[in-house]
Amino acid sequence: MPNPAPMDPSAPSARTRVGSFRWSICSLLFFSVTINYVDRQIIGILKLPLSQQLGWSESDYASIAAAFQFAYAFGYLFGGRTMDWIGVKLGLPLSVVFWSLACAAHGLVRSVTGFMAARIGLGLSEGGNFPGAIKTVAEWFPAKERALATGLFNAGSNVGAIVCPLVVPWMATAWGWQATFFVTGGLGFLWIVAWALLYDNPEKHRRLSETERSYIREGRPPAEAPAPTVPWLSILQYKATWAYLIASVLAGPVWPFYLFFLPDFLQKRYHLALEQLGVPVAVFYLLASFGGIGGGWLSSFLIGRGWSVILSRKLSLLICALCALPVFLAPTVSSLWLTVAIVGLAGSAHQGWSANLYTFVSDAMPKQAVSSVVGLGGFVAFVTGGFTSKLVGHILERTGSYATVFATASLMYLSALLALHLLVPRLERR
Repeated sequence: MPNPAPMDPSAPSARTRVGSFRWSICSLLFFSVTINYVDRQIIGILKLPLSQQLGWSESDYASIAAAFQFAYAFGYLFGGRTMDWIGVKLGLPLSVVFWSLACAAHGLVRSVTGFMAARIGLGLSEGGNFPGAIKTVAEWFPAKERALATGLFNAGSNVGAIVCPLVVPWMATAWGWQATFFVTGGLGFLWIVAWALLYDNPEKHRRLSETERSYIREGRPPAEAPAPTVPWLSILQYKATWAYLIASVLAGPVWPFYLFFLPDFLQKRYHLALEQLGVPVAVFYLLASFGGIGGGWLSSFLIGRGWSVILSRKLSLLICALCALPVFLAPTVSSLWLTVAIVGLAGSAHQGWSANLYTFVSDAMPKQAVSSVVGLGGFVAFVTGGFTSKLVGHILERTGSYATVFATASLMYLSALLALHLLVPRLERR
């Protein structure tokens, strides 16, 4: 009688023995991103009552929105560098401390200048969150799971944006807009406690089994010597860096446009009151949340089926870019819910795009440079976004229409993918 074949280590029964503590770390990242987006989104939801009480013009609001994006650009740049320098164990909670204080500070100011200062503080401190989260995923997950893990934690941005329009109007009505900023700012300190209790480096985490530790190391060199920090100038020698930067400039500003101007677009297009705005905006972000998970799952699925890493990422990016195309129709349809569906599809596409573009960096760059490259990409994206916000405000004052803005947004992803493909036709291991 022949001996039974050895068990395939990739079989489900073997996989179940690997362990799942790494997903607890992913959950921490999910909640940090959720709080991050609640804190930044409040200003968009409360635009109408704040404008009425404090006398803001369209130009004033555009300046406040742009102040956050310019500050976030620098926060992203130096936040990524900081995460590579001091590590995520200390870097991420420091980021959360400072942005929570900045969020609460909104409740203490009244002038446009005061709000701009609070937004600058928020932007500078929130900039470390995504580079740190991407670095954490690179340290805690094997390559085949990174896009899925990125999509899962990035879905926190949608959850935060869903919760915000549903809860913030009620809080502002019941307690006042000042207390709303105080309460949401306090959420970050609860997260810091959870991080302190659960997080440590995977190489020495006591709650991580050796089996799962080995699984996380899959595809990495057996022994990695401590690598020096990569200088910024040397990062620019990689074509993958330029591909990421160009894609960030072209497609990156689209999401902040949704974040800061979608509520205004829906209010103007369909004459919605504040209490009517929450559900359509929440549905938009709910739809968008599926894209982050689905886009990350798709490339991970393709890799698991034997596709190359770079081809899996690019096909996933292409599908997301095609799903964003119909958004140019949003200002022309007459149904509120059809508009929400069209913009929701584009938002979902953006989230799937982001999951794969972030993971492209960890695929193509040295491990010790990942956060710096993500930070540099965020810098150029949000500098561009700051000018875009001012341009949108100018277009609205001149034309009163969002048609040009949505038409331009619909083409940005295909343009970005073309640039990425031309610069990085194949993946070179570094």
